[in-house]
Amino acid sequence: MKKLITLCCGTLLLAACGNSIEKKANEKLTVARTAYEQGDYKEAKLQIDSIKILYPKAFETRKAGQALMLDVELKVQQQKSDSLNAALQAQQQALDAIKDKYILEKDAEYQQMGNYLWPTQTVEKNLHRSFLRFQVNEQGVMSMTSIYCGGNNIHHRAVKATAPDGTFAETPTSKDSYETTDLGEKIEKADYKLGDDGGIINFVNLNKDKNIRLEYIGDRKYTTTMTPSDRQAAVGIYKLAQILSSMTQIKKEQEEANLKIGFINKKKEINAKKAATEE
Repeated sequence: MKKLITLCCGTLLLAACGNSIEKKANEKLTVARTAYEQGDYKEAKLQIDSIKILYPKAFETRKAGQALMLDVELKVQQQKSDSLNAALQAQQQALDAIKDKYILEKDAEYQQMGNYLWPTQTVEKNLHRSFLRFQVNEQGVMSMTSIYCGGNNIHHRAVKATAPDGTFAETPTSKDSYETTDLGEKIEKADYKLGDDGGIINFVNLNKDKNIRLEYIGDRKYTTTMTPSDRQAAVGIYKLAQILSSMTQIKKEQEEANLKIGFINKKKEINAKKAATEE
């Protein structure tokens, strides 16, 4: 008889503890729902996560919390998508305001992506000239090309830019260079992407109002001075690159947000079908 009483008391105690755990867990869930309804999604997430940590055996409440978490995540991604759409619109307006200043060179038959150039730096306007050409592709990847034209090869693979005060920037050895000859004229080109240019593009932007001396580094050295229009080209292309690269990044984040939204909606649909089957 004593054993039966003890067993009954133990059962009642466990039931009471279970009810107490569910009650406390539900209190957390109520706070989470309130935060969700008020648009405080960070707080809602914290409260839902705390249920799992503090009350791991509150199975029903945890299940309800998981369902609420999907709603929270959906709102977060929708909010992010709206923010990204607004940011992309702003960047598109900035692009529309300046894009007519540039020349887009693109062969639709052979190129999937064209390059924007400053008008003074198009090929036809710069034959037989040694200079730095700046360009940016349609996805915002900016690069610089050191072009040498002369009677003899210098086999250059790097360039150094020096300001009047002695400060300078120098490219590493180019990973993409080539040489050719046209009617006896030696033509050499070496490409450097922004970030792999030794800081020259930023250096020119910072010293756009100063005379910058260029030194081509190879088997022999060749020096020249950047023209004001070439410095202006660096500044103009850099500005366009910032807009285009920002748009590319925003579009990438939009795609990620949309994928997450699709995944969440699919999971909610599966959960709804599972719940309907269980009823």
